[in-house]
Amino acid sequence: MAEGTVVSKGAVLAAQLGLAAAIAAGWEFGGADEFFFSKPSDIAGQIVRWFTSGTIWEHLGITLAEAALALLIGTAAGLLVGFVLARFRFLGAVFDPFIKVLNAVPRVVLAPIFLLWFGLGVWSKVAFGVTLVFFLVFFNTYQGVRDVEKVLVDNARMLGATEGQLTWHVLLPSALGWIFSSLHVSVGFAIVGAVVGEYLGSSAGVGYLISQAEGTFDTTGVFAGMVVLAAVVLLVDLAVGLLERKLLRWKPEAP
Repeated sequence: MAEGTVVSKGAVLAAQLGLAAAIAAGWEFGGADEFFFSKPSDIAGQIVRWFTSGTIWEHLGITLAEAALALLIGTAAGLLVGFVLARFRFLGAVFDPFIKVLNAVPRVVLAPIFLLWFGLGVWSKVAFGVTLVFFLVFFNTYQGVRDVEKVLVDNARMLGATEGQLTWHVLLPSALGWIFSSLHVSVGFAIVGAVVGEYLGSSAGVGYLISQAEGTFDTTGVFAGMVVLAAVVLLVDLAVGLLERKLLRWKPEAP
């Protein structure tokens, strides 16, 4: 389609479903070694057995609780620090190298440390997830606030806006596009943090299920866990998208 052409959502959905069906059919009948690549029908059967027997519910609930806490804490911290450092340029300049150094630390090496600090319970997974979410939200918030048009800020100040009113009515709405952009990615990273933590050491959670399946060379169980997590991420991302459209309904859609 040419640039500027209106794209039908129904056509996009149909194309997405068709592509997914083609990939699944190619996978199902492609003749791949089932020891390494379980068939989609076997994976679907495993997922159905998990849900009908109730095996998955407790594990999924624990993983979602860990991911939700990581997302909430990481987002709140990223928003707060991003706003403060963007508004106070001196503080931003002072902390800039420290933020970059912390962001450069490979997150995977932190997971065993958090297990030592917080044990095998929920909080080691939450801490790991926070490190993944925080920097995404922080950098987008920081850049979004700094990119607010100076004319808007100056006009608000001329009208007597306080710092709180300026933040709530000018800076936050203007930076929401950046913030939601980070949230779409952060949802997946929060779940990744929970699952990786569970994979390294836990007694429950979807990551634990995947680890147990891998230990017994059960590729069907591994793929089934991955599919369940992918479906959860898509559903949560859909909810974030709906919230984004509601809060940014004043903003014209991109062509």
